[in-house]
Amino acid sequence: MTTDAVLFKPVSHDGMICEVRSPYGLLLRLEGTITAVEPAVEGDPAMTGNPALIHNAWAYTKNEKLFRRFKDEKKKESHRKQADAYADVAAEIAKLIDGLGDDTRSGWCSACYAHTAHRKVKTGKLSLPAYLCETCGGPTLKCAAPQCDSMATRGSGSVRIPRFCAEHRHELPSFERAADKIPTVDDYEQLRVFDKSNLSRGSKYAMAGAFAAGVVGTGGLLAAPAVGGAIGTLVGGYAGAAATSYGLAMLGGGAVAAGGLGMVGGTYVVAAAGAALGTALGASITNAYVSEDSSFAIEKFRDGTGTPVIVARGFTTEKDPNWSSAMQMVEKRYPDSPIYRLHWGSKELSKLAALVVKNIGAKQAMVVAEGAAMKAGKMAAKKLAPIAPAFLVADLAKNPWHTAVVRADRTGVALAGILARTKVESYILVGHSLGARAMITAAETLGTSKDAPRIEAMHLLGAAEGKKADWRPLSEAVTGTVNNYYSTKDGVLKYMYATAQAGSVAVGLKGFECKYPNIKDRDVTAKVAGHSEYFGNVKLV
Repeated sequence: MTTDAVLFKPVSHDGMICEVRSPYGLLLRLEGTITAVEPAVEGDPAMTGNPALIHNAWAYTKNEKLFRRFKDEKKKESHRKQADAYADVAAEIAKLIDGLGDDTRSGWCSACYAHTAHRKVKTGKLSLPAYLCETCGGPTLKCAAPQCDSMATRGSGSVRIPRFCAEHRHELPSFERAADKIPTVDDYEQLRVFDKSNLSRGSKYAMAGAFAAGVVGTGGLLAAPAVGGAIGTLVGGYAGAAATSYGLAMLGGGAVAAGGLGMVGGTYVVAAAGAALGTALGASITNAYVSEDSSFAIEKFRDGTGTPVIVARGFTTEKDPNWSSAMQMVEKRYPDSPIYRLHWGSKELSKLAALVVKNIGAKQAMVVAEGAAMKAGKMAAKKLAPIAPAFLVADLAKNPWHTAVVRADRTGVALAGILARTKVESYILVGHSLGARAMITAAETLGTSKDAPRIEAMHLLGAAEGKKADWRPLSEAVTGTVNNYYSTKDGVLKYMYATAQAGSVAVGLKGFECKYPNIKDRDVTAKVAGHSEYFGNVKLV
């Protein structure tokens, strides 16, 4: 703990209480269990009426609980840091609440992206000016850009550094245009036309400002607590320690770049991101993810009058400049449709491919990846063994498989955010390998929003996605059929995927095997002997 203003009390195995006291003695008391999305709240109105205080205090409580529960030192260290950070934020907000005055100013809030009132806090002459947003409760102050009336996230302490609003940090193209639509998906760059100059570019404080937006303001979560709750409910376990209070801070550029739960959280954001589609918050998520990936692009291949088809490739094919077999496969099935190629994750996929070649050699990599010697399965498994340690690196930021998986999921969320901004009613998604994983994430994300375009059909080829108990979100996200083409001879999924995912079985290897009638497993083992052979040998149904 870094402050005595925030106190933790354990109650039974899963229960806990958090009490926050302001310097003047105002009280906030939270009680609940480790799985509770929202705690029971009581205390003085000034404290209980501030969502930012509640969410940061509850984040502290969950992380403190898990710090005490876990025995693994790395997990304990992570939760200790998170708990201390949230405790500091909660204590800072409580201190500001003591100084709340009657003066207010209106402006866009860079924490919740709402145009709302901000209530001035009486601070000392040497302290940083402060306001509290009346919508989310996050600490704000006037943007440092000349003649800008928007509010920046304040951060803590009294250090006087320039703080800029979300527009002047290029987190958003525009507060007012955040919900604008585009005609077609390849017009997505229009969503990244910024109204204001990026005044934080090149500043060492730019990332500090972004992180403040994530932790202190917790982004748009504070305006919609259910969004953050969706993360907590969806993720559970390790990332679930953040639950509502961590919320969409997981998705923000600063929080993700900072590592920690942000890194893990990037993989499990489907429901939360879906809830944000079509809002300023959704625009900031999409912008953050697209900005992270310099290879991200949506390229029109062919015009057409039918339902648009988007194709994403994955590991072993994404770097290949030859799209011929993929395009021919899609053209035969959808001759009248416009077809788009999704480029993504070049850096992560290249590192993953390089790891395999470096550790087991190009020839052996082909044996394992392409399945040329699958009849000698034990031999192939032994040849793969040298890369196992790299796939099992505890530091997720250095684990090449994990970073590629995270990038695939972020790509799916970003694609969903773009599709949600188009004026098109429905799409067809085609994905191979980790590209199929990205498409699953995109579909499930879109499925959580009633206003988003529908997914008419999906075609998954050698999908690098593990089996799980409930595929209901995917089933309900697709109005037609999810066609899953799998091969039991796929060496990448049989050996590499299983090694990286601690024994998990990929749906591209054995099928979904689920109860939902619109999810169809298509066994193409007789035609596909390796991970790179789907496009040239499979006929889409």
